[in-house]
Amino acid sequence: MKRRDFFEQWGLSSLKINLGFLEGEFSPNDPDRAAAWDLYVELLTRITTQYLPPEDGDEATALQSVHALFPLTRDILRQHGSGCGEFAKLAIPVLNQIIRPFTAKWHRLSLNNAFEQPKRCQQFRKELAALQISLRCYTQALAAMADVEDLTELETVKGEQA
Repeated sequence: MKRRDFFEQWGLSSLKINLGFLEGEFSPNDPDRAAAWDLYVELLTRITTQYLPPEDGDEATALQSVHALFPLTRDILRQHGSGCGEFAKLAIPVLNQIIRPFTAKWHRLSLNNAFEQPKRCQQFRKELAALQISLRCYTQALAAMADVEDLTELETVKGEQA
């Protein structure tokens, strides 16, 4: 399978990646599978993929949880070393192109007390819900890479937007 096909299969074809790279074969090895599993578990157990009811939670804490994906991913990359190249080729563009724009925007706004304004909190939650859709695609791709049963849709919460 080509990397392009793998990315498209999991709804990640909007990532801006070198076309030559995408034409290469997708062939994860044991370190890739282990790294994918480690991050998969983190994503499925965080607000990154879990519905946040309007009456629950805290925007600042949710932002911190999303931002924590950066050091977690870096630690996973270091732990599994250079042998997890396929994982890195997926994880790095997701961090830089999907997660970073969200965290950069909301970090600045949070420093300017955005989370003290109800309209900004609503806007954050709306954008978080959109981010969660992309990150659920990412968890599905990680499950495939890890060669495990995908539990991304295990729980459906009333009121959740799919």
